[in-house]
Amino acid sequence: MALEEYVGSIILEMDGQEIEVTDLKEDVTTGRKLVKTMNKTGRAKGFARGIAEYQLTISVVVPLTGDLDWEAMEGSKITQYPLSGSGGKRVSYLDCFSTQVGATYTVDNEAKRDITVSALRRVTE
Repeated sequence: MALEEYVGSIILEMDGQEIEVTDLKEDVTTGRKLVKTMNKTGRAKGFARGIAEYQLTISVVVPLTGDLDWEAMEGSKITQYPLSGSGGKRVSYLDCFSTQVGATYTVDNEAKRDITVSALRRVTE
């Protein structure tokens, strides 16, 4: 049986600049909705297609200098790919814009900035 390799750490780039990311969470809302009908079986019969939504929640470390203006982020391209570079897929989120920006400061850890980003498209390269 062959040993399998899985995706571990990732690299995150925004508009070609590498971002020091600690967490990345992707949420996809498919847009499909249940269609309820009145029939003798008393159950739904199908679904309707809708518009998909892509949302990323990113945690980044706060640098002493050169922090990005996350609040003004519009029209950006965010690409994530495996650290190993051995054939893993690149996933790009296009036309990204920030919807929420926050910061976390704790006693024992580094300062982090939490950014919620929406994207208009998701492309696997």
